[in-house]
Amino acid sequence: MSALGGHGVGLRPRHYGEVLERGVQGVDWLEVAPENFFEPGGRPWAALLRARRDVPIALHGVSLDLGGSDPISPAYLASLARVIARVEPAAVSDHLCWCRSGGRYAHDLLPLPYTTDSLAHVEARVSLVQEALGRPILVENVSRYVDLRSSVLDEAEFLGELAARTGCGVLLDVNNVYVTSRNLGLDAERYVDAVTHVGEIHLAGHTDRGDVLIDTHSTHVSDPVWALYRRAVARVGAHVPTLVEWDDDLPSWQDLVAECARARAECPA
Repeated sequence: MSALGGHGVGLRPRHYGEVLERGVQGVDWLEVAPENFFEPGGRPWAALLRARRDVPIALHGVSLDLGGSDPISPAYLASLARVIARVEPAAVSDHLCWCRSGGRYAHDLLPLPYTTDSLAHVEARVSLVQEALGRPILVENVSRYVDLRSSVLDEAEFLGELAARTGCGVLLDVNNVYVTSRNLGLDAERYVDAVTHVGEIHLAGHTDRGDVLIDTHSTHVSDPVWALYRRAVARVGAHVPTLVEWDDDLPSWQDLVAECARARAECPA
């Protein structure tokens, strides 16, 4: 499912200069959003190709709209395929969500009901994407702030069945599990004990607003998420690659590498 291994971080514009000057140091792999590379040149591509010389690359998209009602965009798939051909990524992933309606992009990762009809709908769309790209993808659980009363399956069950039907893998975002569990009163430990077909793990920080947790990716991984991560690794195995996501209020490269080193220390082989 994935040629990745070890522990990685996301490559963001703030750190392009670091990579261009010194190469990639301190991490085993890097993740980028493919949408940032649909244009063929410039500083983003220079940094990405420099990084590609040192470590494997994973593409983690936010626009496939796997749960949406609009048709999967042929133009988007063509652009994604061009990036894949040039980068030869070790993994390609996106989210279990919808983000488009009536041709408009919501700029958010919105939840869908976990029903048998939704499962069949997402199954068809994941199969279409994988056929177009000629490879399996990973599908990530998103942070949720509302529960949909029409759901008859829990999310872990939905993802596992989707993977079994399509051959895709599951990208388990442990922070998203924790955020959702706090917001909706669910059992996070039960989730990580139940999820299957895990091909990659994500960690991130969130913002605690008291009555709600917001998945901001703007700070260190919290202690409860580290504890949940240890539980997940004990179940799925330390061989599953882990990424630390940090998108806002970015630290220095050295501090980002230190957060990745903690993830490595939390799951010794």
